[in-house]
Amino acid sequence: MRIFFLFRMDLLRNNRTMLEHSAHPPVVKRDGSIWVGRMLAADLAAVQLISRSAQSTVGRASAVIISKLGNGWLYPILGLIIFGYLGTAALRVALLGGVNAVLLHCLYPYIKRRIGRPRPFRADPRLRSLLSVLDEHSFPSGHVMTLSGVLVPIVLAWPAAVISAAALLLVMAWSRIATAHHYPSDILGGAFLGIALASPFSVYFLDLW
Repeated sequence: MRIFFLFRMDLLRNNRTMLEHSAHPPVVKRDGSIWVGRMLAADLAAVQLISRSAQSTVGRASAVIISKLGNGWLYPILGLIIFGYLGTAALRVALLGGVNAVLLHCLYPYIKRRIGRPRPFRADPRLRSLLSVLDEHSFPSGHVMTLSGVLVPIVLAWPAAVISAAALLLVMAWSRIATAHHYPSDILGGAFLGIALASPFSVYFLDLW
């Protein structure tokens, strides 16, 4: 009888434990670092793939020239184009593009230092930098961020130029990845920040002036 009583108590205790576990199932923690690691690996793989397009003499020269144009030489050329199309009305667009460029140029170095992401050729010794870098940090792409901000008022004042502007951004993006200076995510981040920061400012002043 005592054995039966102990067995009965043990059974009730086990049933109660099972009910408690069923009412409060264990929490499974998901480790987001796995997905982050995969995204970073895909980012680097994209650089390795795109950088192959600059292995030939023509590809390497094209990537270097386009990147160097993005250091500043590109913007007088854009100014001549918009003045040729808009005439004197291009003055406000040019001034606004210049203000956007200065503001973004002052902002992106600060973001780069805060993020502190090494450039692709630092992360993978197999990648070769095709020209000297302006700084050691990768995210965001300053070339793309500044160019995006300059193109915003141009497209607002000249909507037909949107396809040409997109093509110019894509070419600049290719050169920055092909030279192993940036990841695709750096390009996307730079374009997003440039457009997001320049658009409200540009819309306001174009309507005002």
